[in-house]
Amino acid sequence: MPETRYDVLGVGNAIVDVIAPAEEGFLAEHGVEKAVMTLIDETRAEALYAAMAPSRVIAGGSAANTLAGVASLGGRGAYIGKVADDALGAMFARGMRETGVDYDTAPLTGGPATARCLIVVTPDAQRSMSTFLGASTEFSEADVDAARIATAEITFLEGYLFDRDAAKRAFVRAAEAAKTAGRRTALTLSDVFCVERHRAAFRQLVKNHVDILLANEAELKALYQTADFETALSALRADCALAAVTRSEKGALILRGEERVRVPAEPVETVVDTTGAGDLFAAGFLLGLARGSSLYDSGRMGAIAAAEVISHYGARPETRLDKLVAEHGLTLG
Repeated sequence: MPETRYDVLGVGNAIVDVIAPAEEGFLAEHGVEKAVMTLIDETRAEALYAAMAPSRVIAGGSAANTLAGVASLGGRGAYIGKVADDALGAMFARGMRETGVDYDTAPLTGGPATARCLIVVTPDAQRSMSTFLGASTEFSEADVDAARIATAEITFLEGYLFDRDAAKRAFVRAAEAAKTAGRRTALTLSDVFCVERHRAAFRQLVKNHVDILLANEAELKALYQTADFETALSALRADCALAAVTRSEKGALILRGEERVRVPAEPVETVVDTTGAGDLFAAGFLLGLARGSSLYDSGRMGAIAAAEVISHYGARPETRLDKLVAEHGLTLG
């Protein structure tokens, strides 16, 4: 096995996040579907951006947020994702490196612009996302750095990237590269609508190429087409060796074979913005696993990271997560 350089390596949509507060009426006026991610074209992206309130612009994307969390926890991370050779692409690359995450995917030239996700946050802390995928959709097998994957304890695949056939093939190649090197592959289902678009392909990926699955309760039920949580869990056990299912204020349930570990949600005084909660849970959970922590402690680190990020706007931590987990008596191996 090659020497380990990274705890977690993420593969995902390289997106610049634009985040702004909005009243409920804004959603209706501009046709934004609440609390989900909707794909839009570049024209729609420009019009919606012009209508949004003053916003915060940061390097984003689900797996990229997770890797920022890994770095904040004191872990070693790398990221693979496609941006364009433009100003937003340069900003994304700079933002990732400034967080302490290795990033050197070659930018796209002569194609669509760098992707951006327009996130409006309503007073109930729900985020509604309108995403122009742009250059990120040009990700392919050619961008999969098998040598770098071989040096990562866990390769983390983002379900949002799964829309194009080229990305599906890239996911399989990344998982096979990890397996060949004796490493593990993790997948997040990302979104209910993402699951519904690609259910059969996700099922095959989970069963044949994924060692660790991350999902929320709704995504898991959608994957197995059942309204019953226990039925979904039974199906999951048959397909995947290890899984973490988040359940908002109910915490998380971690499954490994017949073993069940319940992890409580970390109390939050005021929920400001739920953007990134799942991404940051993944950061703590995967880093814990990579460092050999118990399932419970790994889940607790995930819960602490998620609680920090929902206490403010944006999907990146504003407080060092390594200090927060240490205050809770948790340490990484």
